[in-house]
Amino acid sequence: MFCTGIENSIPTINNGRTRVDQMDVCGHYARWREDFDLVDELGIQFLRYGPPIHRTFLGPGRYDWDFADITFAELKRRDITPIVDLCHFGLPDWLGNFQNPDFPSQFASYAAAFAERYPWVQLFTPVNEMFICAVFSAKYGWWNEQLTSDRSFVTALKNIVKANVLAMVEILKRRPDAIFIQSESSEYFHADSPAAIGPAEIMNAWRFLSLDLNYGRRVDSEMYEYLFDNGMTKEEYHFFLHHRLKQHCILGNDYYQTNEHRVFEDGHTEASGEVFGYSEITRQYYNRYRLPVMHTETNLREGPTGQEAVHWLWKEWANVLRLRNVGIPTVGFTWYSLTDQVDWDTALREQNGNVNPLGLYDLDRNIRNVGRAYKKLIADWRDVLPAQSVCLIVPIVPPSRAGGAKEQDQQADARKLMQHQEAQASSGELGP
Repeated sequence: MFCTGIENSIPTINNGRTRVDQMDVCGHYARWREDFDLVDELGIQFLRYGPPIHRTFLGPGRYDWDFADITFAELKRRDITPIVDLCHFGLPDWLGNFQNPDFPSQFASYAAAFAERYPWVQLFTPVNEMFICAVFSAKYGWWNEQLTSDRSFVTALKNIVKANVLAMVEILKRRPDAIFIQSESSEYFHADSPAAIGPAEIMNAWRFLSLDLNYGRRVDSEMYEYLFDNGMTKEEYHFFLHHRLKQHCILGNDYYQTNEHRVFEDGHTEASGEVFGYSEITRQYYNRYRLPVMHTETNLREGPTGQEAVHWLWKEWANVLRLRNVGIPTVGFTWYSLTDQVDWDTALREQNGNVNPLGLYDLDRNIRNVGRAYKKLIADWRDVLPAQSVCLIVPIVPPSRAGGAKEQDQQADARKLMQHQEAQASSGELGP
């Protein structure tokens, strides 16, 4: 699956007074049809995309689907398969922030309403980058609740992951063959000295928390104590263990130059730049979760030579091929995003209007060098990779075949499998 995305980040800053809306500042609301033209121009058939939740989810049971209706109808007409991103770093004003215990159930109802309205949609990322969302909002104090304690982080994390799990449950009730592609940041923490080994080891366990909970995996012992010391209850922890939906999931992971960190003796960290790289860190995540992998985000700013991002694209693609060559099932690659972004140089903490040249196209919708390179990469590799193994072809029903016999048979088989798994779980036969 060769993919790109149209980012729908919407965190709040300034203690909730200011909404940062990437679809707005990047011009998508006005130029959405042109943006879909660009996707077609590149030969891309998969698009990370979702309705802006703050404009769509107006209150309990209240929705404004106008923008989603026209855009998703156009995606379906063009036979572009969306990977639907329902929550990207922010919530509607009426829900507040990720400390709100009502968020998981309310979000589940939103996911259910979306799945009912667009039954042809099969691929979902219910909550984007759960770990990063919790860290930036409730540990670093940058977004949304802007808190900085371990307790606020654990509260945000358990609410975010519970929301993701409940959304998967609701979507599966309506689309039994739904596939969930987590888009989670893949991190690594390097010890700067022998005295920093302890803090680095703790951080390297901490990085797995969101996916451990999401996939119903028992956390490491240090993290078990950490969660319970900071407000997680036994009932909350058991909720995650008892909702194991990983069989419906693809391990989507993101990698940027900022994903690796240098840890010092006192516990503070600095960006280390690329040390291990995507393939080695992804191998660690794959060994932990044993799920098919998709590279769901990467980019690099275009620099003075115009070739910096092109070289990064080549390097990341080489890492993807390396994973496949060593036997790790890898099913997709994404350059994120379609167009340049705004103010990510300050992680959306400030509204400076700085255009970050990270996209396949600039904000005037002129193709960048990396866009040309990605278009060629897709043309060169699209027909080569599936021929290597039919087992690595994900069972996706494209929009043009929605409602057909294949989809109906696939959903019926998925429904039977779910019933069997539920029976096993209720009898205690399903392992941890």
